[in-house]
Amino acid sequence: MLNFESVAMRYADGTQALGGVSLQVPAGQFCVVLGSSGAGKSTLLRMANGLVKPTRGTVQVEGVRIAADSLARIRPRIGMIHQQFNLVMRSSVADNVLAGALPAMPTWRALLGLFTDEARRKACELVESVGLQEQHLLRRVSELSGGQQQRVGIARAFMLEPPLVLADEPVASLDPQTSHDVLSLLRTQARERGTTVLCSLHQIELACEFADRIVALRHGAVVFDGAPGAFDPQVFDAIYGREPVPVPMPVPVPAVRSGDHAAEPEAALPLHAGALELAQ
Repeated sequence: MLNFESVAMRYADGTQALGGVSLQVPAGQFCVVLGSSGAGKSTLLRMANGLVKPTRGTVQVEGVRIAADSLARIRPRIGMIHQQFNLVMRSSVADNVLAGALPAMPTWRALLGLFTDEARRKACELVESVGLQEQHLLRRVSELSGGQQQRVGIARAFMLEPPLVLADEPVASLDPQTSHDVLSLLRTQARERGTTVLCSLHQIELACEFADRIVALRHGAVVFDGAPGAFDPQVFDAIYGREPVPVPMPVPVPAVRSGDHAAEPEAALPLHAGALELAQ
């Protein structure tokens, strides 16, 4: 489905974002690209739809090389889900989802907003499939929560039933529970349609839960490529250059029984020296 062949990217200021990455993503796979900020994740995804042209190497989607003369054919076959949602906040949910059909429409119809009845039915079905209700269709996107807005973004991405969806940090601005819900929804939608997903993430725990495969980047190079079950502290160190920091367990405070004056709750939690000075 997606083939990166020795792709490298060096920006005009000399920054090397990718240093010769080769990667093949088969059809139907949910592949997560993991890494810290600046590792090259977004650059890799943007190469897949022609937004970034590699300084070296080639990218192919369904066997077609991404180039200036092939973008018009390839882009309708690729859905995009963005970190900041990239929705028109003043427009309705329905209009934002319908915008996902624009790449396949003649320019004059797109400018006039002349969507077919089939496209409108499809938009309604997708809004329902991502867990939104009929009453949401005419609501402004600005009135929705962040999680609801990303659900709109997912519905928009599937308007043309693309065989490939690129999700660039789709849950970076969401809380943990909403992030889990959104990725679960994305995986469900992809599996129902047999869609290939290339998704960049920061969160290791989410990558291990939802990915069929994890590809980890560090300084523009692949340092891990395998199943989530193979991810261990040594892999963490290869990606981030340090061992994972264990999360300290909270120390339970003994309950004070009624009438027991020997143990004061305040004594169990001594003040920090600086806080004590302020209190005095």
